[in-house]
Amino acid sequence: MGRTPTLADVAGLAGVSTATVSRCLNSPDRVVERTRKKVEDAVLKLGYAPNFNARALAAKRTNTIGAIIPTMENAIFARGLQSFQEELGCSGVTLLVASSSYRADLEEEQIRTLVSRGADGILLIGLHRDPKIYEFLKRQNVPVVVAWVFDPNAKVPTVGFDNFSAMKALADRVISMGHRRLSTITASPQGNDRASERLRGIYASMMEAGIPKTELSIVEAEYGIDEGGTALEQLLCQTIRPSVVMCGNDVLAVGAIAKAKELGLCVPDDISVTGFDDIEIAKISSPALTTVHVPHRRMGKEAAKMLINLVNAAKNQNSILIETSLVVRASLSSA
Repeated sequence: MGRTPTLADVAGLAGVSTATVSRCLNSPDRVVERTRKKVEDAVLKLGYAPNFNARALAAKRTNTIGAIIPTMENAIFARGLQSFQEELGCSGVTLLVASSSYRADLEEEQIRTLVSRGADGILLIGLHRDPKIYEFLKRQNVPVVVAWVFDPNAKVPTVGFDNFSAMKALADRVISMGHRRLSTITASPQGNDRASERLRGIYASMMEAGIPKTELSIVEAEYGIDEGGTALEQLLCQTIRPSVVMCGNDVLAVGAIAKAKELGLCVPDDISVTGFDDIEIAKISSPALTTVHVPHRRMGKEAAKMLINLVNAAKNQNSILIETSLVVRASLSSA
């Protein structure tokens, strides 16, 4: 036709009223199958697409939810985000995703962009950010859910796990196996409450065991396999070689294991390595990786359900604690 097909065009081709076409598109179960089939065929033939802006204006809702994750460069957030999207899809909601590259300024810009584009709600990772951002979202009446952390006292609902307790449990196991020369490869704890809480968990375990905090060797690194390997080399250059390296996630840990092998070391005989998250790579690592299992899919699903409830004006959504568990595999042995 040389122009964008309209609702009236669909109605004309199907031989029905525009009201019937609208009903077929919005409430197909209310239309008899024969009529619905004629409308569907006409929509397909004409390439008709409903006017999204008009729908959103009428409903005062876009049926889109935004999510801002720190990185797309590895699988840390993939499983949880996939489950989050699947649950949104069950409610007819579209997901818009942005990556902040662990930059607070970029995350703030992305939040404002999502709000300006009409996102009905936003998923964020971690609580630590400028309070003015939460104030901005509240003024705009855009609900927010924070995942990957759990804090029942936070001003916004959280769906996640206790990073402190999870890492402390792992450190307790490491120390119980005789390790005293501990080290960690971690993201910078500045502005990253997941990293800072995990580091605090290691310190707490050391204190209970009578090991001075100064005995913990720390190397900060960006999350990546190569970065994990480079960080391990830095740890091995220290005067006192650690007997175990506790990594902030599985990706860093796999990088550390690969570098240890390259340097002629045997894991865990010469040095033990642990991770955090229990993503797929942890199982196929050689040796298989001792780590903390995080139920990412459940976390993503619960976050989506909570955000949908908030968008639908459900009040008093309580934070949800996702329990983690230790998975002891071959990369950890007694000191």
